[in-house]
Amino acid sequence: MNASTNEEQRQKDLNDWLPITASRKAKWWYSAFHNVTAVVGKRFDRYPELGQHAFGEKLGYWLVMPQQMMVQIATDIVYMVTGGKSLKKSADLLHPWFHDIRQTYYIIFFAVVNLFLAQVPNFNSLKSISLTAAIMSFGYSMIAFVASTIKGIDHHTQVNHGIRSETKAGTTFGIFNGLGTIAFAFAAHSIALEIQATIPSTPEKPSKKPMWLGCVVAYIIVAACYLSVAISGFWAFGNTVEDDVLISLDHPRWLISLANFMVFLHVLGGYQVFAMPVFDLIESYLVQRRNFSPGTSLRVISRSTYVCITAFIGICVPFFGGLLGFFGGLAFSSTSFFTCILVGGVITILAPIGGARTIILSAKTYKLFS
Repeated sequence: MNASTNEEQRQKDLNDWLPITASRKAKWWYSAFHNVTAVVGKRFDRYPELGQHAFGEKLGYWLVMPQQMMVQIATDIVYMVTGGKSLKKSADLLHPWFHDIRQTYYIIFFAVVNLFLAQVPNFNSLKSISLTAAIMSFGYSMIAFVASTIKGIDHHTQVNHGIRSETKAGTTFGIFNGLGTIAFAFAAHSIALEIQATIPSTPEKPSKKPMWLGCVVAYIIVAACYLSVAISGFWAFGNTVEDDVLISLDHPRWLISLANFMVFLHVLGGYQVFAMPVFDLIESYLVQRRNFSPGTSLRVISRSTYVCITAFIGICVPFFGGLLGFFGGLAFSSTSFFTCILVGGVITILAPIGGARTIILSAKTYKLFS
């Protein structure tokens, strides 16, 4: 009896320390801005727990956990690249002197800031960072929409809206990459349970109600931002538009610089939201399997190591469009779109092919650490 009680207390203490389950004081709007940046019964605090319930303890865990971790890590790598590119664009627009600073250094700066933010103990401690990121997302989307619309009005007759590639192969692989890019846009499915775990739940007031409200609000905002930017950006620039439309825009310089800095702030918060499940997995493993003592030292070392690894990969493969397509198809479809098995399967096969080809083509002209 005492052994059982001690084990339960040990598990409770661990859950009170781990980032996903440390705090259950969230409100519905927390889930909304976490997502912009993810029947009363057994409560599933983590995505792998849902897999275990559906497929069994071992099979369910190993079916879900690797895919979820791939999603989280892939998103953080893409955010590393996005943060560095956006900060460089913002600085370049402010003064010509910044043009000589390589993108690598901006990614390193982004990583250094994340080294400090990564020490935030749990999801609810991120609420201010995540809210700021969500506001920045809406802000730069509106700037991109307005600036692209003005650009389109001035130069619409000079734009080619035809297919970008001149070959059938290029067109086909471009479509594959596009499927993955669209899948990437709705990445928060992979952390929905971890976000919901921060909301208090009782039989009288289950957490599913505020979580559902938060998700609805979040995805209305996400859809409005993505559609407005996609339509106006393609209308203004046609098939020459960059993967990030803010890279295509240059005027007014101060406004586009501000928008790119907003992107930088947004992905800072987004990086931390997607990193939390990874931190939770790493710290759970080190404490439960390797008998490390939970504490500040373990948190600092494990999280800093993760940030450095994602930064290194981002520096080596800084191809935003290719990474979106590759990881969007390889990982996101399997954790988000298998409700419709056929569509999910098609995206899983085709999108990584298109993304990989885009990365290969980009790598031909890329100099390492440039």
